[in-house]
Amino acid sequence: MAGMRRVHLVNFIRTMAVTTVAFLAPLQFLKLGFDGVAIGVIVALFASAPIIFSFPTGWMNDRLSMKKVIIGGLTAMSLTIVAVGFVRSVVPMAAVFLLLGVANSALNVSINSLYYKDGAEPDSNRKYGNFIGWLSLGPPVGLLLGSVLTQVAGFRTLLWSLAGLTALATLAARGFGEEKFAAVTVREYKFTIFNKRTLLFSAFLVLLALHWGTEITVYGPFLRSRFGLSDSGVALYMAGAYLTLALAAFLVGRLKDDPGRNRRLFLLGMVLSGAGLILMTVGDVRLSFLFRAIHEGGDGLMGVFVVLTISRLFEKKTIGGSAGILTALQTSGHMAGSLAFSWLGFRAGLQVPMIVAGAILLGNAVFGLYAVPRD
Repeated sequence: MAGMRRVHLVNFIRTMAVTTVAFLAPLQFLKLGFDGVAIGVIVALFASAPIIFSFPTGWMNDRLSMKKVIIGGLTAMSLTIVAVGFVRSVVPMAAVFLLLGVANSALNVSINSLYYKDGAEPDSNRKYGNFIGWLSLGPPVGLLLGSVLTQVAGFRTLLWSLAGLTALATLAARGFGEEKFAAVTVREYKFTIFNKRTLLFSAFLVLLALHWGTEITVYGPFLRSRFGLSDSGVALYMAGAYLTLALAAFLVGRLKDDPGRNRRLFLLGMVLSGAGLILMTVGDVRLSFLFRAIHEGGDGLMGVFVVLTISRLFEKKTIGGSAGILTALQTSGHMAGSLAFSWLGFRAGLQVPMIVAGAILLGNAVFGLYAVPRD
């Protein structure tokens, strides 16, 4: 099995690149004259890629190996990031973001499967805390880089830098082994997915993912209109708050694996996420930042326990494809949230989607009492 340090490095660079582009691009879209509907469609296409491509990615992993898919995904991501800087109209930009979503989906499914199947770390909290921690450390580093480069050299220079780092990540991926999925019949997938336990958790994940639709559509514009932040100020706000997500994940990695406590922390994370998302709409930028940091800390707890719960729902033989199905379902929530919250924000006020999405998270925490498995 490939060294997990290489997995963390590739994931760090991947999420640094794709999150920085996704979070800062809407500010550029506004400068290009795109309206709220156009931004929502572009983000929805980016978010929709896993719905279509999760199974094809699994098919390629089975036949080409995860290593080849990861290298191909990193190369495609690098090229599409460069393309974002040259496209000036809505339809070509939507196509570019769809391709970026496809590349990111291929990487996400393949890297997750590689990690799920590794048995070197017996403590689940440490294993998945480190996984989500390193994955989540990429965005704040990228946003800090973005705050400097967009101010000093411009958005296009930032894109070139991120594209170059992504291309270099292929060197780390070349050290992976040639692991493949085991051949699994559709019938086996049917039994792993279509049961009450998994279906309830799937519905819970879809509701959780709805709030992601606010983050790439209205989050940046909200910060700029509400507090008068510059592009670099928006990036610094996002980076500082996002850092708490990674810290929360690393904290979970230091706790001993206790299913009962893990479940309580999972639901607590959702409450913190929802409350923080609502309260970040206050008029004082310092209080807003504090509440956004609370939101991100809640997301960090949820991120670890989502992958930990998935690791226990399925056997290793079927976890690649089964986890891919759950990823596709989460993506449907992300896509629906992108379309709905972008339209709502640019029509009713950019703070409104934050409040609505936060309320959904709080309601989902109650639903989680029934939907999150106890062991």
